[in-house]
Amino acid sequence: MSESLIAPQSTTELAAEIPPELAGLRLDQALAKMFPDFSRSQLTQSIKDGKASVDGGSAKPRDRVLGGEQVALAVTIAVSETIGPENIPLTVVFEDEQMIIINKPAGLVVHPGAGNSSGTLQNGLLHYAPELAGVPRAGIVHRLDKDTSGLMVVARTVGAHTWLVEQLANRDIHRFYDCTAIGRMVSGGTVNEPIGRHKTDRLKMAVRNDGRHAVTHYRIQNRYRAHTRLRVQLETGRTHQIRVHMAHLRRPLVGDPVYGGRLAQPPHSSAEFIEVLRSFKRQALHATELHVPHPTRGELLEFHAEIPADMTALHEAMLKDTAEHIHDV
Repeated sequence: MSESLIAPQSTTELAAEIPPELAGLRLDQALAKMFPDFSRSQLTQSIKDGKASVDGGSAKPRDRVLGGEQVALAVTIAVSETIGPENIPLTVVFEDEQMIIINKPAGLVVHPGAGNSSGTLQNGLLHYAPELAGVPRAGIVHRLDKDTSGLMVVARTVGAHTWLVEQLANRDIHRFYDCTAIGRMVSGGTVNEPIGRHKTDRLKMAVRNDGRHAVTHYRIQNRYRAHTRLRVQLETGRTHQIRVHMAHLRRPLVGDPVYGGRLAQPPHSSAEFIEVLRSFKRQALHATELHVPHPTRGELLEFHAEIPADMTALHEAMLKDTAEHIHDV
């Protein structure tokens, strides 16, 4: 008689207050928006299994939410044994028994997926800290796009992962970015526009009235002849959020292969400067600062990552070009 095999599982406990903007949605829809790192089916199954409560009472997937309710649930997921550890160099900014802070380079995919079954940050984390095999998503709390560089927080235990996901949902983890946009901007501001999947191009996101709430704050660091360097703070964390919001302002990021516009080449630019612009092939976006409450100590820790060499060279070239054409500014 053959013996049935049961995949190893891990349970994550979640708790948060339902935001007012989700009022009127079904409970399963609201939870999917609150906890995007878990699939809708996983969350719905947890509710059906009686592992969810709203204001301390029982709940059903179809229950409508009003906003302001306290929701708690336990999500059980299978621990993947198909994602193997790989010896991928990682730049570790900080680590202790609860979490790891990584400075991700541009070009490194975060999760394995179609076309990227190996060579990802998750593979590297499983080699660096094998215990992460028992933590959802190998401890990864939030993502960065493949060609976005900078800081990420990784939870080292199931408890830390649960707590940090909650802090992210409650906007108690603060993320700041350095980016360079096409066009000379007059002032900083805030973009408060919902983001959803593009209607025709499923690989892109777009500002949509029926999208998810998304808020991006930005302020000017430097103005160049035809570009602006910005410091951006995310209030929410939607897919491609900064890139989509900047493109919505008609100020896409330099080098963005998906949302970028035409190459912004100021008049009378030197051949050297034109080559710098043409050769910058990834979005000029770096997660430079991260403020994270510690999972057990509670204190707010601040982490910083220097601007990578390619973006530093880009800024230096723009400063030089601006200085050479100071009367054109």
